[in-house]
Amino acid sequence: MTHPTTLSTAERPDDAVTPVLSVRDLRISFPSEAGTVEAVRGVGFDLLPGRTLGIVGESGSGKSATAMGIMGLLPPSADLRGQVLLGGRDLIGLGDKALSEVRGRAIGMVFQDPLSALTPIFSVGRLLSDTLRIHQDLTKRAAWEQAVELLDLVGIPDPRNRARSFPHEFSGGMRQRVVIAMAIANKPSVLVADEPTTALDVTVQAQILDVLRLAQRETGAGLVLITHDLGVVAGYADDIAVMYAGRFVERAGVDELFRRPTMPYTARLLAAVPTVDSGVHRPLVPIGGEPPALVGLPAGCPFADRCAVVLDVCRTEEPELREIAGHGDVACLRAEETAAGTLDPAGGVDRAGDVAPVDGATPRTEPGEVVLRVEDLVKTFPVTKGAVLKRRVGTLHAVSGVSFELRAGETLGLVGESGSGKTTTLMEILRLRRPEGGRIEIAGTDVGAAGSTARVRELRRDVQIVMQDPLDALDPRLPVYQLLAEPLQAIGRDRESIRSRIGELLALVGLDAAVSDRFPAALSGGQRQRVGIARALATEPRLLVLDEPLSALDVSVQAGVINLLARLKRELSLAYLVVAHDLAVVRYISDRVAVMYLGHIVETGDTETIFSDPRHPYTRALLSAIPVPDPQRERTRERVVLEGEQPSAVRVPTGCVFVDRCPLYRLAGEDVRRRCRTERPAPTEVAGHPGHQYACHAV
Repeated sequence: MTHPTTLSTAERPDDAVTPVLSVRDLRISFPSEAGTVEAVRGVGFDLLPGRTLGIVGESGSGKSATAMGIMGLLPPSADLRGQVLLGGRDLIGLGDKALSEVRGRAIGMVFQDPLSALTPIFSVGRLLSDTLRIHQDLTKRAAWEQAVELLDLVGIPDPRNRARSFPHEFSGGMRQRVVIAMAIANKPSVLVADEPTTALDVTVQAQILDVLRLAQRETGAGLVLITHDLGVVAGYADDIAVMYAGRFVERAGVDELFRRPTMPYTARLLAAVPTVDSGVHRPLVPIGGEPPALVGLPAGCPFADRCAVVLDVCRTEEPELREIAGHGDVACLRAEETAAGTLDPAGGVDRAGDVAPVDGATPRTEPGEVVLRVEDLVKTFPVTKGAVLKRRVGTLHAVSGVSFELRAGETLGLVGESGSGKTTTLMEILRLRRPEGGRIEIAGTDVGAAGSTARVRELRRDVQIVMQDPLDALDPRLPVYQLLAEPLQAIGRDRESIRSRIGELLALVGLDAAVSDRFPAALSGGQRQRVGIARALATEPRLLVLDEPLSALDVSVQAGVINLLARLKRELSLAYLVVAHDLAVVRYISDRVAVMYLGHIVETGDTETIFSDPRHPYTRALLSAIPVPDPQRERTRERVVLEGEQPSAVRVPTGCVFVDRCPLYRLAGEDVRRRCRTERPAPTEVAGHPGHQYACHAV
């Protein structure tokens, strides 16, 4: 039986609720030098009041184009066809003035980047007041009071005073709350959220999703939630539509889709997602190949070249989206076999090559000698005031007393919210100079006492970095060959050895030699990141620093890079220092984890010990906020929701740095509370778990 959100008008029973939004055969195309780009090809759905439709898929699948088409926010060059029925009124073909009357009143949008929706020269109270007065006959005072109420509704602390603040004075999470308040200000019947949590920390993401759910409950609106995170839709969507090559390829209720994904693309997406709710790691299976270019698509199923169960007929006939009994709608010629359980849509996958031996039966290699040792690292920044005559008015304590060590063949993950000091710690290590406070030792050498420039250059060869966005690290004017040759030339290699080494590097990271002539813009995201890894490996380093190496990649590409990193660590006995906000990824690639908060390490230990038995309340909150791609577990597991925002590192609490947000502090006795406020907790060793330490008075 097809899920209610996906029923057509003809299929819907007479007593069914009337959809608040109906999209019929939506088609969007853009002109390009290569030809017409068919970004959206015949998308259709019904959205019922109070329901959430999650739209998922890889980058370039047409998710955001669909959202922009619904909102009427496409550029003038776009060709838009089909129907977008909002309350029975077709929005296609309406002019800017008519659409402006609809947007904000009947339909609201939450953008991926909240700053793109907030005018920086106006206070947030003014922005909300204007949103209300445009669509309602309100006085300035009445609109302002409603704006304050909206800020209170979405969880902005001290809303009356904060209404006078400007967007730049808010954190990313608070700005997104303001955008949600603007979207629901006039009680719209439809909300469209396009990647509303992509750039946010996992704890803030959980808060924003809760605010979205509250906003939907207050307005009764139907919500279209566009995201690449399958864990998010598992926890918050009622129905899911999977997009590929500009169209829906599977559409079903959330429980039906996760219980038995029927389209091979959906099954492969789920197989590529790392999860954190089990200590036994299954191998991640990346989707081979690349999504097709949406210019002049060939006949047949667009997924045929990447499909594990493809038939010859799949290459000549593109299947229509059709109903599968007991599931939903699927665009696959073999959907009945999959639904009946006689076919594994992710089957036939070659799990050799890059796939890391991360299952529970494979022992980890023993770590070797210490490659990196950090002792009591301190880094501060001056806080100044004044445009011309600057004067110091405070000190920002970015890193305070951080200590850890890392051995060859081992991975240490640094985790925590933005502003916790993770990246500053990396930068202090990479500077290869005497730190402001403490000691950094690389390969047995104290960097503060390295002395000669020649010795520093030797250390520079031992430490390399893989950046978050490979485009930022690769010169767009140089082909891959020159990009890989640069570090080799810098260490004095001759031409013949450079040519030989580049061939080795490309093979090492799983790239064909043919890519050496290509420029970064001609490569996919996964290929660019592999080039970035190859460039980092060129000088045969002993320590690889990875700063959010996977956050810019689709989940299918991410799986391949995770497996690649695991293989390289085994083969080359590398030491990895990883900063990542995705704790599911951290669990897959890390041997040990250090949890940072406000410049301090609050808990550290073996990865599985930390994930299975977290002691510090901040660690518990981080782990509980990670979405799990399983609707049953995601909706029933206990969450620790942190209140408020991480305080400024300019005013670090005297006692425990986590005291202002700690849920245990509120439940503790007065003696413990006094210690939390006045005494910095010392690391405590967990009995029976060597190396597992936490800093908390209340546990």
